[in-house]
Amino acid sequence: MGTVAAAVAVTLGLVGCGSDDSSETAASSTSAVASSAAASSSTAAASSSQAAGNAAQPTAAQLQATLDTLADPATPTADKTAVVVDGAKRAAAIEQLTQALAGYGKLTFTVSDVTVAGNTATAPTVITSPNGAAPAIPLTWENDGGTWKLSDATACTLLGFAQIPCA
Repeated sequence: MGTVAAAVAVTLGLVGCGSDDSSETAASSTSAVASSAAASSSTAAASSSQAAGNAAQPTAAQLQATLDTLADPATPTADKTAVVVDGAKRAAAIEQLTQALAGYGKLTFTVSDVTVAGNTATAPTVITSPNGAAPAIPLTWENDGGTWKLSDATACTLLGFAQIPCA
């Protein structure tokens, strides 16, 4: 929890350093977080120590792909909601995120050291934006009908980086 709070504080600090335009600021903050994560994911490998032999064990690349989908301004909202558990209820917020990221710059994610407990996968993730990288934060995914999706809590954390409330 302390790591998440630190990452949020860093991300919000990046937002405070942006322009007075709130959507530009939100996009800037989100991009910073995403770019850090991408750097880590390029070198990430899946850890299967807790779920050895489980064919459903997700790889870091699979989990990172859900983040890449969510952060890609060119991806339709319907495709983004499909990678989030109960994503349809977050469609309006996800659309706001898409608008905030348009023209901001690429967010990248680096997912590493995946651990699985039951239907939940957790992995430290570095998010990098055009403004820099944030410290790794633990993000979670849930196995939903055989597909690994971002947990609602993780979606809300990412939306919060862009100052978009999960209501």
